[in-house]
Amino acid sequence: MDPSLDYLSINKASWNKRAEVHYDSDFYDNDAFISGKNSLNDIELDLLGDVKGQSALHLQCHFGQDTISLSRMGAKAVGVDFSEVAVEKARKLADITQQDASFICSDVYGLTDVLDETFDIVFSSYGTIGWLPDIRAWGQLVARYLRPGGRFIFAEFHPVVWMFDDDFTKVSHRYFQDAPIVEQMEGSYTDRNAPISAQYVSWNHGLGEVLSSLLEAGLEIKAFREYDYSPYNCLNGMEEIEAGRYRIQAMGNKIPLVYAIEAHKPS
Repeated sequence: MDPSLDYLSINKASWNKRAEVHYDSDFYDNDAFISGKNSLNDIELDLLGDVKGQSALHLQCHFGQDTISLSRMGAKAVGVDFSEVAVEKARKLADITQQDASFICSDVYGLTDVLDETFDIVFSSYGTIGWLPDIRAWGQLVARYLRPGGRFIFAEFHPVVWMFDDDFTKVSHRYFQDAPIVEQMEGSYTDRNAPISAQYVSWNHGLGEVLSSLLEAGLEIKAFREYDYSPYNCLNGMEEIEAGRYRIQAMGNKIPLVYAIEAHKPS
């Protein structure tokens, strides 16, 4: 990677802008969430199971809805995000919902400088690892924060999705991404017309790369699943095929959209 490309500062600035807009967006529907809606989806809930009484670390938590949902389910939850704006709003949301979730403002790779404990569950979901250049270091970090016998629950958009251009008319990027993708984007996935103009730096991490990073960190893969739908209407040209399930209309059911992993740290 070009050492002059300060991806962390670029992406933090862009996500600070997004957090300001996302908190009040219809996409995240904070009114329904505050009234008690669980923000987690069946994909991750099926793997999480009963979390009551367990400790949970949520990596790249944005403004904390999923962290607070874990808290509502009975977990002692800690959320981590590098956006100061997102963390401020997460703490506000925890106060409003009267949940004991706590939040740390930190880059994933710098987390060991500010957090020194282990957890029953490490959790991360949807649109997270694409912002990280070193997936092997990510796998090591996941393992570092799991206690022996602990579980890593992960749901993410499939790397095949990120091979296409934004309108899914052509393949624009390699599946095996060996260089950062630098883009200037307008709006956001919550609202294409949102008053946001920002540069982003991202990476595409193939399934082999992701799974290998966890295995090399000493974790055991207990479940790996792929899905031909997304629980979010967040990509261009999507249609709802049934309640809460979306596909890219031009692609039908021909490509995977999401995958999920459950990995355990040996006791």
